[in-house]
Amino acid sequence: MSRPHAVEFIGFLSHQEASEIQPASGPLVDKAYLGACARAQEHAGFDRALIAYHSAAPDGLQIAAHAAHETRRLGLLVAHRPGVVAPTVAARQFASLDHFSDGRAAINIVSGGNDAEQQRDGDFLGHDERYARTDEYLEVLKLAWTRSEPFDFDGRHYRVKGHVTQARPLQQPHIPIFFGGSSAAALEVAGKHADVFMMWGEPLAGIAEQIAAVRATAARHGRAEALRFSLSLRPILGATEDEAWARAERILDGVRGRLAAAKLAAKPAAAKSAGPQNEGSRRLLAYAERGEVLDSCLWTGITALTGAASGAAASTGIGGNSTALVGTPEQVADALLAYHRLGVSHFLVRGFEPLADAVAYGRELLPRVRARLAEPLPAEAFAAF
Repeated sequence: MSRPHAVEFIGFLSHQEASEIQPASGPLVDKAYLGACARAQEHAGFDRALIAYHSAAPDGLQIAAHAAHETRRLGLLVAHRPGVVAPTVAARQFASLDHFSDGRAAINIVSGGNDAEQQRDGDFLGHDERYARTDEYLEVLKLAWTRSEPFDFDGRHYRVKGHVTQARPLQQPHIPIFFGGSSAAALEVAGKHADVFMMWGEPLAGIAEQIAAVRATAARHGRAEALRFSLSLRPILGATEDEAWARAERILDGVRGRLAAAKLAAKPAAAKSAGPQNEGSRRLLAYAERGEVLDSCLWTGITALTGAASGAAASTGIGGNSTALVGTPEQVADALLAYHRLGVSHFLVRGFEPLADAVAYGRELLPRVRARLAEPLPAEAFAAF
């Protein structure tokens, strides 16, 4: 019996060298660093790399175009915020990238979970209304990618009349759509439109709960079997378990130092009273309150320290994707395989030392997971499927 899905590994590309423990250095757009990271991840065996969206950051499509030029096989997953440009314009932009990259483009739809961040780009819609707009945005986007004849669209947020374009993607039927969000509004859009639903690193029970909820929503649209699932985690590896945990403590000290330098050291009472606006960060904080280590090796130390990047902490570059798997490569591979058995087919793994960790993952982690998946299933595992 075959396994439910092959595994896909997603890395991370940034316009300059920076992380939660390392302030940005070098030029704003560091072409040499970006190229080195893209080539390193391709060589390490990553299938794609995510390029994030932020209102203060350089344009992700142009970063992706440079990374495509520097590589031959690495897929480019570009985060994109609906509402910033018209969906027909975005459709042409991403279709163009798909052609220039020989069919390696993918889009990560980020509707937005922080009002202040949205307003910096002139977006003053509330949370649920943003997801209602995203629903229409994706309808138009997919029509523009797939229709060869002119089409009209008449919605609450978008109206299009007679749109037709030559710029349709190489990939058929359209560019893969990655989508995340833990609120009820987000799950509804995901069930209707997403090819891959993206989740942050929660314990196994939380991931099983999310997968079931999204599949139930997708079933209402006849898409229960169409969805795949991605999980974002921050592996911290060591030659021994003790070495891995010692490194985790050093990383925690580094994050604490950055927050203190920015005068944003987490104050638990204040963080709890204000709290993050997005449901995904609230879920991570709730798990952090249950314990510092969950399941076999899921570590919530940085989540607790930063308040899952609520409020001003997010401005330091410390995002909500803060839970880590800590251990030897074999222990972390075991943890990833446990998620895979729940139905996770994509793993976004990003280190706190981005370039060095990407190389280490390619040497020690990715091959282990793939080798284990290539082994025949033991008889007792058949019941899981």
